[in-house]
Amino acid sequence: MHEGGNLLRDALILLAAALAFVLLFRRLGLGATLGYLVAGALVGPQALGLIGEAEEKIVIAELGIVMLLFVVGLELSPARLWRMKRDIFGLGLMQVVACGIVITGIVALGTAGGWKAAFALGLALALSSTAQVLPMLQSGDRMKTPTGERAFAILLFQDLSIIPLITIVAVLSPFPDEGPGGAWLAIYTVGAVIALVAAGRFLIRPMFDLIGTLREREMFVVASLFTVIGAAAFMEYLGLSAALGAFIAGVMLADTPYRHELEADIEPFRSILLGLFFLAVGMILDLGAIAERPGFVIAMALALVATKATVITLIGKAFRMSWRAALALGLLLSQGGEFGFVLFTQAEGSGLLSPETASLFGAIVTISMATTPFLMIATRRLRNAMEPSAGEREEPIDENAAALVVGYGRFGQTVAQMLLAGGISVTLIDEKTDAIDVAERFGAKVYFGDGTRLDLLRQAGAANADLIAFCLDEDKIEPELVASVRQAFPEAKIFVRAYDRRSLIKLAGSDTDYVGREVLESAVVMARNALETLGQSIEAINNADDEYRRRDRERLSRQIETGDDQAAMEQILTPDVSR
Repeated sequence: MHEGGNLLRDALILLAAALAFVLLFRRLGLGATLGYLVAGALVGPQALGLIGEAEEKIVIAELGIVMLLFVVGLELSPARLWRMKRDIFGLGLMQVVACGIVITGIVALGTAGGWKAAFALGLALALSSTAQVLPMLQSGDRMKTPTGERAFAILLFQDLSIIPLITIVAVLSPFPDEGPGGAWLAIYTVGAVIALVAAGRFLIRPMFDLIGTLREREMFVVASLFTVIGAAAFMEYLGLSAALGAFIAGVMLADTPYRHELEADIEPFRSILLGLFFLAVGMILDLGAIAERPGFVIAMALALVATKATVITLIGKAFRMSWRAALALGLLLSQGGEFGFVLFTQAEGSGLLSPETASLFGAIVTISMATTPFLMIATRRLRNAMEPSAGEREEPIDENAAALVVGYGRFGQTVAQMLLAGGISVTLIDEKTDAIDVAERFGAKVYFGDGTRLDLLRQAGAANADLIAFCLDEDKIEPELVASVRQAFPEAKIFVRAYDRRSLIKLAGSDTDYVGREVLESAVVMARNALETLGQSIEAINNADDEYRRRDRERLSRQIETGDDQAAMEQILTPDVSR
């Protein structure tokens, strides 16, 4: 009973600290990761001492990394992963080797532990934080951009390399372990991957098919967790990377119809456990080691960040990235990573590092991770501009098209295809690279760029276009943008897709030629078909259609006049049965 009470008390303290500091740091624009680290350091044994046994908690929290890699795997079909092989095994290998060698030299100059210890530390510090970088890419919708894909390729190679790196550390040990050699370990890993793929093909997919036919929602959640933890446990049992096992499981299921359901089921667990991981990292931060040698820790952390940013930027340039994109990639991966702690533990157990040195460099990794949010803030303008200048997608050019369609999602595709069917020439613009790639596979030419920028519209030929149609997802069109476009291109008709009723009200009074609600017409068509199925006559269906549209126009007029959103929603949700 007492142990259960301690568990609840620890959970309450951790959640309260996380809630307070994450909200604060989010409010300050510093990101959730730094909030978790500070919260963990504050409640941990090195500061207030409210929570103990940080090492045990970090073992549980590593499930967050496992689930993160599973979700990432769900977004990567095997075909797409194969297309990335050059970046994974070329860019990734070069990053680990180059950063490992350069950092080894810096560590050797700054410490007195010998070249073997410096090399072990250099290899560990060459790794970046998958748990920190991937959520940042996902939240910024940059996972599928060229720079995001290359960042992921490097991180994936780092995860693949963790077993060979552990082997290297074991070989450097003055007390060599009687384990399998590097070649046998590689064969061992390939065999484990093949076994996982086979299990996914012949066991996991049929299991989800069965659950799908039973329509048991809670069993789908159980099966999702079983798949992730089972794949990770299998790899860990074999002495391999648990995160790699989860990633392979995700890739196996990426092409199944259950992909989105799986992602939705795992996401809450992933978010909570990943937050717990960073709390635990903050808890194990050795504040005593920092207080004893603050100058060395801070200088080494800054040297680590600067060195990795520089080396990765140069490697990016060698892979024909623009300097902006290469620098953004270098800054994004400049921190130390969670797998560094694994290598520190291995090196300490192998007799290469003293416990004090391992603790000291653990603090250096943690501080380097804390610098990333500040670097992202300082380089926000650069990162927002990096994709258009990345040289990987074409920007629009003036082809004297009669119409510009901005946004090539499901709505924009229909608009563009109808215009083309009517013999109207169209220039298509979208800033989502995955939409561009899909369009190209079907023979459509979509240019890359932010179609709400006047300079890009002018470059695309808006000055000579008869129509500019904004078909963007979500509520992105503001009255000020419409006014600017009208002033810059007075001869063009301006059509806007409104996301919902509130968007329509916001754009009321704007100088547009047409504003259409996203789902209005399709919903009316469905209702007409429903009335026909229920036996209504065509005359009655037409009357219902006319009556709905009349009431809708009247309600919109009242809402625009009063500006009362609450009244607007009440009017929408309350049917008008008067005739």
